Amino acid sequence: MMEIILYILIGLVVGVVIGRFLLRKLLKGQEIAAQNKVKKMLKDAESKAEILRKDKLLEAKEKFLQMKADHEQEINSKNNNINQRENSIKQKEQSINQKLENMSRKEQELDGVRKNLEKQTEIAVKKQEEVDAIKNQHIVQLESIAGLSAEEAKNQLVDSLREEARTKAMSQIKDIVDEAKLTASKEAKKVVIQTIQRTATESAIENTVSIFNIESDEIKGRVIGREGRNIRALEAATGIEIIVDDTPEAIILSGFDPVRREIARLALHRLVTDGRIHPARIEEVVAKTKKQIEDEIVEIGERTVIDLGIHGLHPELIRMVGRMRYRSSYGQNLLQHSREVANFCATMAAELGLNVKLAKRAGLLHDIGKVPDDNPELPHAILGMQLAEKYKEHPEVCNAIGAHHDEVEMTSMISPIIQACDAISGARPGARREVVESYIKRLKDLESLALSYPGVEKTFAIQAGRELRVVVESERITDAQSEILAADISNRIQTEMTYPGQIKVTVIRETRSVSYAK
Repeated sequence: MMEIILYILIGLVVGVVIGRFLLRKLLKGQEIAAQNKVKKMLKDAESKAEILRKDKLLEAKEKFLQMKADHEQEINSKNNNINQRENSIKQKEQSINQKLENMSRKEQELDGVRKNLEKQTEIAVKKQEEVDAIKNQHIVQLESIAGLSAEEAKNQLVDSLREEARTKAMSQIKDIVDEAKLTASKEAKKVVIQTIQRTATESAIENTVSIFNIESDEIKGRVIGREGRNIRALEAATGIEIIVDDTPEAIILSGFDPVRREIARLALHRLVTDGRIHPARIEEVVAKTKKQIEDEIVEIGERTVIDLGIHGLHPELIRMVGRMRYRSSYGQNLLQHSREVANFCATMAAELGLNVKLAKRAGLLHDIGKVPDDNPELPHAILGMQLAEKYKEHPEVCNAIGAHHDEVEMTSMISPIIQACDAISGARPGARREVVESYIKRLKDLESLALSYPGVEKTFAIQAGRELRVVVESERITDAQSEILAADISNRIQTEMTYPGQIKVTVIRETRSVSYAK
């Protein structure tokens, strides 16, 4: 057993020695292989580097040869240009030499001509002296015959011609002025008539109340609520007076703000359709309706500027244009009025050869001062001009807005067009609706203004206030004074009264002789 163990140990030792020997031999072989591999890689790298160096060298040589060829070509081109210029210069030199020869030849010819001219001039001077002497003799003879000196005769002739020219000039000026007035009047009427005829219009239908129809009195009771709390909540939320009276199946919404009336009408319609009518629900529905109306206002403004072909308008101005849909002036819808004025202005500007886009823009925005949210105490024309300036509108547009009621001075040709088109849109039949009391008061004010003048016997406002006829006493007022009186009354009406369109003032003076046969 011990021997076996000893043999095993000896075998293990021998195995270990042999293993280590084999391992060392294997490692040495791997090391030699790695060294050979490294040498091979180095050799490959050196060969590749050599190849790359040769390629780069060849590439550099080719580039050098190409550059050399280009340089030689450029030198050849410059040499050709130089040769061409030298040839051109030689040709010019030859041409100049030829011209010099021609000039020298012409100078010789001119010398001969000059000598001939000098001789002829001497002869002409002698003849002129003879003519002057003869002329002086004739002048002396004429002065002795006429009894006037030459200077006096000249002065008389000049005075006579000057007076004749002045008379003819005054006559021509009068004819030109008369013709210009006639032509200007015809052209102005033509432009206005064409503008009115080319624009379609509608009549005023706006009001200050809205009628909300309901199906039964039961719903009316639900709208009123317990002790009227629903009505009070709706009035507080919308700012509109809700009138519930004995009118069957109807509730009246009263207010001067059309936007608020529309919000109240739509909110009431939603509440009645939904069936849930109480203060909390009313506030919620009114808030949603306001948001809907604001969106509709913006949409109306955008649709309007697109229809009119106006671009680059500030969003706030677009919103104000949309608010015009819910505003009215003497019953005339403000948005419709502004659209009419914009179309009128575009037509008239085109007829007159002015900027059509600026005219249309100013026509749409001329009443923008009537729809601001804060409503300051300023004339709407001035407020509109300030808003246009605030939102960077063109200076001519701003001036046209501010000057269309003569609040500021007109500085551009577009301003009087806006004023005229505003009057055309507002003064046409059916455009505006006046309250009967204000209409009657305006007629009475017209008659009273004319009666305040001495010598006026009667006054009559006719044609719905478009004409004022004034009858004067023939003993106190002459024909010349009648013309002055008509002008004075017209000026006072312009400065003291507000009226649409124009008012014709006619002063009537007549003399009657009465006799009785007995």
